[in-house]
Amino acid sequence: MNNASKPVYLKLRDIIAESILDGEYREGDMLPSVRVFAADQGANPLTVAKAYQGFQEDGLVTVKRGVGMFVASGAKDRLRQSQRENFIKNIWPPVERQMKRLDLSIDDLVKSEA
Repeated sequence: MNNASKPVYLKLRDIIAESILDGEYREGDMLPSVRVFAADQGANPLTVAKAYQGFQEDGLVTVKRGVGMFVASGAKDRLRQSQRENFIKNIWPPVERQMKRLDLSIDDLVKSEA
């Protein structure tokens, strides 16, 4: 699913996941409140709550009633594994097909980075 066709709550989940993977939020860190994150993203608080609920259901955040949501232990590793699996299953195959069409190799791509 490309980003344009994704529901907003999934786009918000992606933003949070990227923040955890990039180290902006580490294990044990408190995530922004629903209202603060909604304001920052220009989103409806109910949509943010839905995104956060998904993280809670997946065990990636823990909730301390009256305090907030915190990044769970092991969340970064689980997110990384999940995103690797998604990349290999859904993102890489069309990239690989395009590379074959264009007769590009991994070496060609690495050389272009230098």
